[in-house]
Amino acid sequence: MSDRVEIEALDLAALLCSRVCHDIISPVGAIINGLEVLDEDKGEEMQKFAFELIRKSADQASAKLQFARLAFGAAGSTTAEIDLGDAEKVATGYMKSEKPEFSWQAPRVLMGKNRVKLILNLVLLAVGAVPRGGSVRVLIEGEADRPNFTLRSSGPSARIPPAFEKLVPGDIAGLLIDAQAVQAYYTGALARACDMTIAAVLDEADVVITATSPAKAEA
Repeated sequence: MSDRVEIEALDLAALLCSRVCHDIISPVGAIINGLEVLDEDKGEEMQKFAFELIRKSADQASAKLQFARLAFGAAGSTTAEIDLGDAEKVATGYMKSEKPEFSWQAPRVLMGKNRVKLILNLVLLAVGAVPRGGSVRVLIEGEADRPNFTLRSSGPSARIPPAFEKLVPGDIAGLLIDAQAVQAYYTGALARACDMTIAAVLDEADVVITATSPAKAEA
């Protein structure tokens, strides 16, 4: 019997909701600030500034919501498949407001929704590995039902995200889990649902995160 301590379902749902709200609150707050400027200052320059702020923030909020819908949402039935092109689109949109530059290399195929959710959540972990910016590169290889994911984070002070080794396997014993830490835990849960194994290593100054499928059994 496993003695691994896991997060209760209701607590996990609450933490994930907090994680999404954390991403959305900043651009929504900026939209409100822009509207207040429009109400209080009728000068041409300030009006132009306010409209630009509102437009930019609305684009960011939309991109983050589209990403969250695919990365955390139900996305259809348990057997649903998602076009990797759609995953690339939402990931690229999300990364426009993040510090690291972003690249995505993958075939345009349909893939099971949990595997797509996994790669998007791995993107969030890869961004967390370079808090001062740099680059995040995504490579997806293999067959759609047995893929391998590689994410390389390059940048100043690149580091493996805190608590990665314990939270990805799903053991929270002795750990305080908040809306940021839950990211690694949820990513690990997705990997287990997909029968994939996640690892993170330092490759000189880069952090390389991989998710691998089991080898195909020989006939």
